Amino acid sequence: MPSNVAQRAWQVVLEKIEGDLLAGRLSPGDRLPPERDLSVQLGVGRSSVREAIRVLEVLGLVRTGTGSGPSSGATIVATPRGGLSALLRLQVAANGFAIDDVVSTRVTLESAVVEALAAADAPDLSAVRDAIRAMEQPGLATAEFLALDRAFHVALAEASGNAVVTAIMVGLRTAIDAYVEAGALRVTDWAATTARLTAEHRSIVGAVESGDAERAQRLVRDHIAGYYAEAVTS
Repeated sequence: MPSNVAQRAWQVVLEKIEGDLLAGRLSPGDRLPPERDLSVQLGVGRSSVREAIRVLEVLGLVRTGTGSGPSSGATIVATPRGGLSALLRLQVAANGFAIDDVVSTRVTLESAVVEALAAADAPDLSAVRDAIRAMEQPGLATAEFLALDRAFHVALAEASGNAVVTAIMVGLRTAIDAYVEAGALRVTDWAATTARLTAEHRSIVGAVESGDAERAQRLVRDHIAGYYAEAVTS
């Protein structure tokens, strides 16, 4: 297993919680420690704690509540067994996956996502549109844009209602982030690239909203493959 130095901070949090679940130190019905306590205990930022909890929520292991009452915070609702445990470990294994395989898997998964959304009756794309609007704000740092790009793709998967696809997408984020971030450093005109990517996002959503599954699939394939060709293989 990679050392904590080589891992992203949210992975450290995820593995700590997973370990406590598998060891029986945490069980369904238990509440996770507050974000602040986990942050201090593990030496990571609170945003990393929130991201790890969000992954666990996508996987159906925790439920989060707002406010300050007894239902606030994150509560364990399931134990990671079988497929869920395997998905939690996917984010570690993803470090060693070949980039070509990761890109090919993304194309397959996201093509299925947009096909399902295009066939759905009035899918909720509010989070997808929010990500696009945020991407269009001027003066975004590279890291900020890439975080919003990631949010766009995860939001599409979540909107499809397919929890398995969403979980796999989340599990692959380590490998996806690695090649996307490395590729951004190689792009010679980042402003032009971000404008193109944002326009492609809008086109994908437009095809989904018009119910054109074939066009949505073609656009998402071209979108993923185009960035890979420009930023990674060129």
